[in-house]
Amino acid sequence: MTGQPEQTRPGRCVAVLTHTGRPEAVKAAARLVSGLSAAGIESAMPAEDLEIMQSQIGDARVVPLMPNGVGGHHVDGCELVVVLGGDGTILRAADWVIDTEVALLGVNLGHVGFLAEAESSEIDSIVDHVIDRSYTVEERFTIDVNICDENNDVVWSSFAVNEVSIEKAARERMLEIVVDIDGRPLSRWSCDGVLVSTPTGSTAYAFSAGGPVIWPDVEALLLVPLSAHALFARPLVLSPYSRVLIELVDSAQTEGVVWCDGRRYTTLRGGMEVAVTQGARRLRLARLSRAPFTDRLVNKFGLRSEGWRGAAEQRHASE
Repeated sequence: MTGQPEQTRPGRCVAVLTHTGRPEAVKAAARLVSGLSAAGIESAMPAEDLEIMQSQIGDARVVPLMPNGVGGHHVDGCELVVVLGGDGTILRAADWVIDTEVALLGVNLGHVGFLAEAESSEIDSIVDHVIDRSYTVEERFTIDVNICDENNDVVWSSFAVNEVSIEKAARERMLEIVVDIDGRPLSRWSCDGVLVSTPTGSTAYAFSAGGPVIWPDVEALLLVPLSAHALFARPLVLSPYSRVLIELVDSAQTEGVVWCDGRRYTTLRGGMEVAVTQGARRLRLARLSRAPFTDRLVNKFGLRSEGWRGAAEQRHASE
C-alpha cells in the first residue's frame, strides 16, 4: 500500500485474525500460533487480539501488527494471513490484503462459510500446510465502486469482494432507480434496492435475493434487483467489462444507502449515481486442496447427491 511503513521481520511470519468474541475461535487461534511457533514461524496479530489471547498462547512467538490508520493493519513481511471466523471476518481481513500480494486462508467458524478453505477442527493439518507451504493461491474477481453527485464529481469510492448493494434507507419508502449498462438505459425500477455482485458473492446476498450461483473462476458481473415492482426484473449476468450505472431518481425525499460487502457504507441522495466496474485489484485466497467448486457447493449447502453413478467409479479407482 502507498505510504505504508517498511516492516522487516526476521524469518517467516504469518498474520492471524481471530473472531475474538467466539471462544472456539480463540482456542483454535492459540493452537495455530503455538504450532507455528514450534516450527520457528512467528505469528502477528492486532494488539487488541494479542491482549485477549495472551494467557492462552504462552511462550509462542507472537508480535503485534501495526494499524494502517484506516481500520486495518499492515501485513507487509507476512507470507500469509490466516483468518479464524466466518465470512464476515474474512471480508474484514480482505481490507488488509487487497493492495498487497499476501493471500488469505480462511478457517470456518461460521455457518456456511464459502470463503473459508478449512474447518476449525483441522488446525493441526492447517499448521502442517503452512509450515510446508503446501497450498495454492487463486485470485478472485473484485468490483470497484464510485459514487458521483449531481455535478458528476466523485464523492465516495470503495471496492467489494462480494457485492455492492443499493438499499432504501426508510422501510416505508421504495427507491426509484434507473439502471444503465454500458452507456445504454436498461430499466427504471421502483424497488427495495439493487445489487451488483461478483462470482464470489453469488453465494452470499445475491443468492438470498434469488440470483444464480456463478462458479468463482468465471469472469462476470451479476446484477440482481431487490423486490422490484416491474415486469422485467430478473437477475442478469453481465460481461466482466461492463459498466453498471445506477441512478437514484431525484424525486420525493427518498434516500438510499450504499453498502460494500456489508462493511463500508454511505448515504445516496436523489440525483446521485453509483458506477460499478470490474475491480483493478484481485483478492488472493489460499487453497489447501484442489477439490472442484461442485464439491464445495454440495458440502456447504448439504445438497443431496446420493445415487450418483460416478461414486462407484471413484471407489474402484481408490482400491
